[in-house]
Amino acid sequence: MTLTNSDFKIDVTSEIGTLRTLLIHSPDSGLGKVVPSKAQDWLFEDIIHLDTVRRNEYDYYVKLLLYFLDPDKIKGKLHQIDEESTRRSFFKPDNAGFHSSEKVIEIQTLLADILQQPDIRKKLVASVCAVESCNYRLQQQLTDTNPVELAKIFISGSLTTEEMIFAPIPNLIFSRDLGIAVNNHMLLNKPAKKARFRETLLMRYIFFNHPLFEAYRDNILEIPETAQHFLRPGEESEGRTTLEGGDVMMVSPDHLVIGCSERTSVSGANEAIRLLFDNNVVKKVTIVKIPNKRDYMHIDTVFTQVRRDTWVLLRSLAVAEAPIEEREPISWFADKKQKERTEIVQFEKDKKPRLFGCIEDLLADISENDLKSSVKTKFIYSGNNTFPFDAREQWTDSCNLLALKEGVVVGYDRNDKTVEAFKEGGFNVIRVAELLQKFENNELDPQNLTDTLILMPSAELSRARGGFHCMSMPILRDNVLNLD
Repeated sequence: MTLTNSDFKIDVTSEIGTLRTLLIHSPDSGLGKVVPSKAQDWLFEDIIHLDTVRRNEYDYYVKLLLYFLDPDKIKGKLHQIDEESTRRSFFKPDNAGFHSSEKVIEIQTLLADILQQPDIRKKLVASVCAVESCNYRLQQQLTDTNPVELAKIFISGSLTTEEMIFAPIPNLIFSRDLGIAVNNHMLLNKPAKKARFRETLLMRYIFFNHPLFEAYRDNILEIPETAQHFLRPGEESEGRTTLEGGDVMMVSPDHLVIGCSERTSVSGANEAIRLLFDNNVVKKVTIVKIPNKRDYMHIDTVFTQVRRDTWVLLRSLAVAEAPIEEREPISWFADKKQKERTEIVQFEKDKKPRLFGCIEDLLADISENDLKSSVKTKFIYSGNNTFPFDAREQWTDSCNLLALKEGVVVGYDRNDKTVEAFKEGGFNVIRVAELLQKFENNELDPQNLTDTLILMPSAELSRARGGFHCMSMPILRDNVLNLD
């Protein structure tokens, strides 16, 4: 049965407004088929243990989201959900016991829904087979496959438990990269790496063909390639037009931040700005160009917002360089081109661009001017700004946090020094298993929770190099400015 919701809306105006609806994808069997020789091609740092990721890590995330966004699906059922006899049916989209939430929406469910339409199934099978160089008979076989099974095949790459017909798309768990809600529009991505082409294709078909998004089809923005791009020499030209959602943040109703990074090119940012201004979606776009390094990948690995007056960030990239007279003599002779420095330029339609000296200045301006914070902006630093923990914990996504509501954020339990910094900043810290039990026992209420860092188990998930900001595609948030 196709997922429907008469109250469905797309409307995201900040990073911290109370989260009401999001898209996620739970770890699928393809994640358990990543092999060492292909891990980096498929954008993973390591191979992970699938059952541990599912049962001991990601399942907690799903339960937490449901308590905050759709409590009727889980309240009073926690013990039953966790029983071994249920065989995790609550978390499996192809199972009768699946939660089928209209607020915590599983991408695989949406894909299976559109594949029920024969014309869409034929077109999408043909498109996937073209991308993956499948033979004609396999294309016919896939066209005749049950929609629910076909959705699993498209995502996992496996025809049966043993037979793989094309590569998995393990990065689908990082749903934010596929599209970003900007007010009541959807900005779709253009991935930098070939490993993400199929998941991007699947999401385009979902957005343009699923009934949930029917009212918003004219609001879907697709970034085009630059004119005559096919004439450029080589396959990996720096001039490619790429943009991924981890580099896009909707920080206030009129203001979007776009990062230029390892995954998002200046050309991609330029085309996004053109689209957004031509369609009057926002009034202001700020480009934050960070070093093109795997260490950082996207801007949401460097900073995310916690409250309107508080951000978590990597300080070594966030502050301005020291004045030249304060540096040691060797710095006078350093190669300026090799220096790691961040460049920030803010654009408004028909206005002169504005420069910011450092990320902290930009974030303070967002908090105090865009979001009307009346207090001085606070910063919580990765690793409590202590070397080498700042770099170690940034690598395991200490700065990549998802705000469930203003001041309540989700992060990994392994970043000990960053947790200390949150405590010093006046935040409560609690492990997710304990929190869920308190919700179930009515000792705490998600709606009344304030200033809290929720710690998620992360031994395996963190190997994939992505935090909970990456693992979420917010579709609807409350407008924080309307709550004043």
